This record gives sequence, C-alpha cells and structure tokens, in this order.
Amino acid sequence: MTINEAQQRVDEWIKTVGVRYFNELTNMAILTEEVGELARIMSRKYGEQSFKEGEEKADPADEMADVLWVLICLANQTGVNLTEALEKNFEKKSLRDKDRHQNNKKLQ
Repeated sequence: MTINEAQQRVDEWIKTVGVRYFNELTNMAILTEEVGELARIMSRKYGEQSFKEGEEKADPADEMADVLWVLICLANQTGVNLTEALEKNFEKKSLRDKDRHQNNKKLQ
C-alpha cells in the first residue's frame, strides 16, 4: 500500500464506519496519547524499565500503526499530501545533512 492509498483508505473508513473525523485538536490529543503508548512499550522492551505483569505481550507494531492512522487522519483533515510532504522532507534532509552525519565523530 502506498502512502496515498493509505490516506484514501483511512478517509473511506472514516466516512463509512467512523461516521466523521474527530476535530483536529482531538486528533492531535489522540496522536499524543498513541505516541505515549508506543513510548511505554519501547521503554520497557528496549530501555531500563520493566513490564508490569500482563503487559509483556504489548505489540509495538500495533501502536506504530495507531500512530500512523491518527497522523493520516490529521493529514487528511488539513489537506496534507503525505507523499509530497515526505518527498520534500527527504530533499530537505539530504541538502541540510549531506555531510553532517558523515562528519559526526559520535557516529564513527
């Protein structure tokens, strides 16, 4: 699935199953919540914190998909073409950082 197809599929799902989009501010709060849920899993799986009993089966892939879903909702609501935005971001990073990481002694 392309990013554009994902935007279309989310839009279709919202309009047929979800009734309507939550407003942008609500979706921003939901995005923050979903990122927090992902952070909780990552800090326990890869960091120093431990899972509480019953949390061990938490799925980072599912949380990443939740983050992506809400981000796509926000893009759709605000008229952002994520494919174009990502292409522009690649260009920006390629120009700005073309030598920066190569010359970073911390990454050697």
